[in-house]
Amino acid sequence: MTPGSPHSDGSATPSLRSDAERNRERIVAAARRVFARDGLNASMASVAREAGVGIATIFRRFPTKEELVAAVFADRMDAYADAVAVALENPDPWQGFVGYLETACAMQAADYGFADVLTTTFPTAAAMEKRRDEAYGAMVELIGRAKAAGRLREDFDPSDLVLIHMANAGVINATGDAAPDAWRRVVALMIQSLETPARGSLPASPEHDALERAMRRAGPADLTAPRRGEGT
Repeated sequence: MTPGSPHSDGSATPSLRSDAERNRERIVAAARRVFARDGLNASMASVAREAGVGIATIFRRFPTKEELVAAVFADRMDAYADAVAVALENPDPWQGFVGYLETACAMQAADYGFADVLTTTFPTAAAMEKRRDEAYGAMVELIGRAKAAGRLREDFDPSDLVLIHMANAGVINATGDAAPDAWRRVVALMIQSLETPARGSLPASPEHDALERAMRRAGPADLTAPRRGEGT
């Protein structure tokens, strides 16, 4: 048996498995750098160049871009869910709510890819979507507490969090390196507008299905399929 060849039972040798794992880790690390710098619109070809592998290798490990995104941002989504848990533990629900907004928006500012992740839905990335749903459920509870404490305006809707993150992502993408801290002012303005007493009523919030469609549309068009010529 030659080194690196399959065993008689068809399983790969340890060296082949370790090579495959190293390739996977290299791809994920490269994608993390590319997405952080360029957002989710970065192509799979640019990830392949950053990783120093062929595009076919990328698609063997990650048949769709959505699978690669899920692998790259699993830890970021965990950190996001942890930030929500910390906010919920704060004995002052308004301060917990404010702390959550500042932390989540800072995470967006630090990583263009994660700025996109928070405003995009990934139907086939079950684990990541589960963490997002858990965080959302905890935020709904926190919102209720902040309202009961008389600090958060009564007409604030949990779906407004998505709009806030969409707005923050837009500011981050528009200002970039030219004004990297501009998002902080925008977030402060939003927080002040959310605290009671409200100065006026808000328009109706978007319907859940409409917001879901918006989150799907906000994502890159090539999440689920290779671009023409990229899978070869």
